[in-house]
Amino acid sequence: MTFDVPLEDGARIRVRRHGNPDGVRLFLSHGNGYAINGYLPYWQHFLGRFDLIIFDFRNHGENVPVTPAHHTYAQLSRDLERVYGGVMTKLGARKTAGIFHSMSSRTAMKHALEIGFRWDALVLFDPPNVPPPGHPVHRAMAAFEVRLTEFARNRRTHFANIDELAADFAKSRVGQTWVPGVHELMARSVLRKDPDGDGFVLVCDPANEAAIYAEAMSMNLWPRASDFGGPVKLIGADPDFKGGPPTGRANRALGTENGYDYTFVPGAGHMLQLEKPDECARLTLGFLKECGLG
Repeated sequence: MTFDVPLEDGARIRVRRHGNPDGVRLFLSHGNGYAINGYLPYWQHFLGRFDLIIFDFRNHGENVPVTPAHHTYAQLSRDLERVYGGVMTKLGARKTAGIFHSMSSRTAMKHALEIGFRWDALVLFDPPNVPPPGHPVHRAMAAFEVRLTEFARNRRTHFANIDELAADFAKSRVGQTWVPGVHELMARSVLRKDPDGDGFVLVCDPANEAAIYAEAMSMNLWPRASDFGGPVKLIGADPDFKGGPPTGRANRALGTENGYDYTFVPGAGHMLQLEKPDECARLTLGFLKECGLG
């Protein structure tokens, strides 16, 4: 099933329903600049037992980019509330878990803390939160967000075909450890035909991607697990992975200092669901079972 959920500013989000319509409902979304279809190696593990709600955030994936973009975490949080309400209105209420990565996990945290905890369980994959100034990991995370902001601002936007972007993903530092097939799958998921000419362009405009990276510095998002009012699982990148991103160390600090049900995936970087999808699915299923949702 596919249907659109209208947002407060006239934008729309395309929702796709997969899996078992009688199962516990899972909402799943993606990281900044990516799209949830590209995470198929991870979420395919849930198709037999769960009612999957798959969606991209505004200006990503299967959604039509909008002007003005309203591309901020505050807006993304309100969009998540709209998507949740739209799905429940159309499909009916039931036991529901949210499963989010990176940008969408940070959005889900902000949504839960400022709007409401809507979930029977919440799974957060490596949210790239910046610790408060003075924290031992603050400088590394701040530098990481600055690098990502500059990368996004200067990234290539036009491709003659999907294979060009797939090749770029395969050569990139972040994409070298993705499981086979994901490079092309993700490329297909984040490109659309150029409306003004030949070839393909990124669905997520680099300016929007950069704005999300830059906003991380001002979010002040470092909550305790008890602030959420419901069960939360924090799954991070390997904090000791040589050459890995500082997100692993940041999430170890967040998890151990602030009382989370925390674990990490050994040998995995920030894109852990694309690098080790089977292990990520195993950890997710274990937590859902602990919450009576498995």
